[in-house]
Parts: sequence; C-alpha cells; structure tokens
Amino acid sequence: MVSVRPNKGKGALGARCNFIGSPTNFIMVTSTTLMLFAGRFGLAPSANRLATAGLRLEARESGLQIGDPAGFTFADTLACGTVGHVIGVGVVLGLKNIGAL
Repeated sequence: MVSVRPNKGKGALGARCNFIGSPTNFIMVTSTTLMLFAGRFGLAPSANRLATAGLRLEARESGLQIGDPAGFTFADTLACGTVGHVIGVGVVLGLKNIGAL
C-alpha cells in the first residue's frame, strides 16, 4: 500500500511505501510462485501438456519451443503467472472480507 501525504514546509508530496514484507505481498508472491512451479514441473496444463476429459495430462507437440528441457514456454509463463495472481487476489480479498487481514 502506498500512501501519499503532504510534506509540511516544502509544498511537495511525500510517499511512504509499506507494501514490501506485508501479508498481502507474501500471499501474492507465494501464490504466483506455486502456480509457476506447478506449470513448470508438469502439475498443471501447459502449451505442451493438455488436459484430457479425465483430467490427465498428455504430452503434445505445440511447436512453441524455447529450449527449456521441460518444454515450458513464454506463453506458459504468462498464463501461470496470471492464474497465480488471480488466486492471490482471491485469497487477499477473501481474508480482508472475513477480517483476518
């Protein structure tokens, strides 16, 4: 959270950043890291591992290779990072709603 307050005496605005190390920051970093880990190590669907109707992951050649041994592409990084942020925002808003954060 960044709060902006008037700086007395000089007429300029001062900013105080107290987000680093906060519970919200910890939740966001953890959820994004876990989702990227799941995507990278084959625990979540990706461009090269699609989920079947039975929710099993099947290897498929998508043509999106960047030299990663596990076949983790740039598109997978963006998708897993986005899903990790969505999960983190849900956790933060849920905890704020019940008053635990």
